[in-house]
Amino acid sequence: MEKVVSLSKRRGFVFQSSEIYGGLNGCWDYGPLGVEMLNNVKQAWWRSMTFREDVEGVDASILMHPRVWDASGHVANFTDPMVDCKQCKSRYRVDVMLDELSVKKKKEVLRELFPNDFAGQQSDDKIVTEFSQRMTADDVVAKVIQELLACPNCGSKKTFTEARQFNLMFKTFVGPVEDANNVVYLRPETAQGIFVNFLNVQSASRQRLPFGIAQIGKAFRNEINTKNFLFRTREFEQMEMQYFVKPGEEDKYFEYWREQRMNWFLELGMKKENLQWCKHEKLAHYAKAAYDIEFKFPFGWGEIEGIHSRTDFDLSRHEEYSGKSLKYFDDQSKEKFTPFVIETSVGASRSFMAFLVGAYDEEVIEGEMRVVLHLHPKIAPMKAAVFPLVNREGMDDIARTLTNDLQKHFRVFYDDSGAVGRRYRRQDEIGTPYCFTVDSQTLQDQTVTVRERDSMKQERIAMDKVKEYLIGQIL
Repeated sequence: MEKVVSLSKRRGFVFQSSEIYGGLNGCWDYGPLGVEMLNNVKQAWWRSMTFREDVEGVDASILMHPRVWDASGHVANFTDPMVDCKQCKSRYRVDVMLDELSVKKKKEVLRELFPNDFAGQQSDDKIVTEFSQRMTADDVVAKVIQELLACPNCGSKKTFTEARQFNLMFKTFVGPVEDANNVVYLRPETAQGIFVNFLNVQSASRQRLPFGIAQIGKAFRNEINTKNFLFRTREFEQMEMQYFVKPGEEDKYFEYWREQRMNWFLELGMKKENLQWCKHEKLAHYAKAAYDIEFKFPFGWGEIEGIHSRTDFDLSRHEEYSGKSLKYFDDQSKEKFTPFVIETSVGASRSFMAFLVGAYDEEVIEGEMRVVLHLHPKIAPMKAAVFPLVNREGMDDIARTLTNDLQKHFRVFYDDSGAVGRRYRRQDEIGTPYCFTVDSQTLQDQTVTVRERDSMKQERIAMDKVKEYLIGQIL
């Protein structure tokens, strides 16, 4: 993981936010290459979602009426249990701290709390399952935290404060007066902007069920602990689609979108062995079914997308709190009802990180280490690089002309510094899939050498066919 983080800073993918002031924890800036790659990921998702007849797009406001968050349950329930170590002043989320315990430690805790049930040998899977199920009671959790766990930072025992609930939403004020009447929140998710616009979109687009509404946007969560680079941050982007269906058809579309979303990651180059499904055994109050797509990060499996069958909870709640009907009228059956919802919500920032980690590779070529990002051409920040073999005999002028022509259609990098082999290595390190070299033969027959990143194979193509070649490879 350290190598990916180092490359991200060195090559301009991701920088620490406000670094010259010591940085702001849990916040990151995307550099020149990072913003290109992130935009490519978002564009690939947007095309997959909205380049079809049954999904429309919106861009809802970050600031929303505070009653939205009352209706959604975020004001009352969007909390994490938090404890502090009185010895070293470190702060922890209770649920995360419990999840990160080793199987051995979980077994010790269960035997301490329930000696009759766990006296003999149990499989690791059973221990993990039982631990998760038995940690739901507040009194059990309190005893574990207060008596059985050591602080991960200083190792002290029996130094934790009592757990208290911490609301993750950022609160601010609208207008010149900072009082309770002017409270608003930075949205902690993007879904509610879709729900409150359901009838607006349906009416304007004349859509009939089933149909979806897609959105890409920023969300903000005042996380107790941020960690693992871009995995858990306080400011992030979500790519979310809510698919509205007739009650009774939700199971069919739930399975449909599960298949679609897994295939999207595979089509963009993620390895199948680095992806898995994780079924939610403990469901949220609004959910009928839920699965996560998890990626195998260096620190372990982590969620990058959730697919949820949300029933009619969200629209019903907004109907109740707003006093406005959000029911759908079916022209064919002449029925009026509240649609059920299938949600697919993917973290743009987490996906960016997963693509970066999955693409990173090191290999020795002729005794020299080659660092390469095997990024799919659709999401690579630079689609091509153009080199003059030497800066004389007009090769540099031809290379510049080719670069200028290609830049009308693609992000292209021009490089005339150093040996060609070194230039190839620099492009490999940032994931550029194709490099074109102008050489002496170009002067004779107007062809250039194209070198493919992954195989490093080279071939010659006509210079006036380069654009067509790239379109065929990338699009």
